[in-house]
Amino acid sequence: MAPCRAPLKTTRNRPCGWVCRDSALHATVWLHIMVGMDGDVDKVFKALADPGRRLLLDRLRADNGQTLGQLCEHLDMSRQAVTKHLKRLEEAGLVATIWRGREKFHYLNPVPIHEIAERWIGKYERGRLRVLAELKKNLEGKSHE
Repeated sequence: MAPCRAPLKTTRNRPCGWVCRDSALHATVWLHIMVGMDGDVDKVFKALADPGRRLLLDRLRADNGQTLGQLCEHLDMSRQAVTKHLKRLEEAGLVATIWRGREKFHYLNPVPIHEIAERWIGKYERGRLRVLAELKKNLEGKSHE
């Protein structure tokens, strides 16, 4: 694998094989790598089925890149329960993690949700957009007459 091109901050090797010098850059690169992976859709649906995990995703959407302690601050769950939920979200590819020293930061990965939306919802959007375009065309055609 190729090394990151960011200025050297740490040379800690990541599980993906990249030698990362900047964790923010690594998070971006890692998410792009995950885009090309075929995710297990069942794991995504199972991860999204739990309201606690959806709450964690909402917290990450509001403030991306939080540690476990930060995520636990405003939740009525034990630290162990949050850890278990985060593990399930990571397995589904909905959360990516980056280590900075001793701290593990969690980042939302919206790609699996986007893929689901494209697969099942996108085709309905195309039809609706086509009808709106035809309506606009017809209305504009009548105004020019």
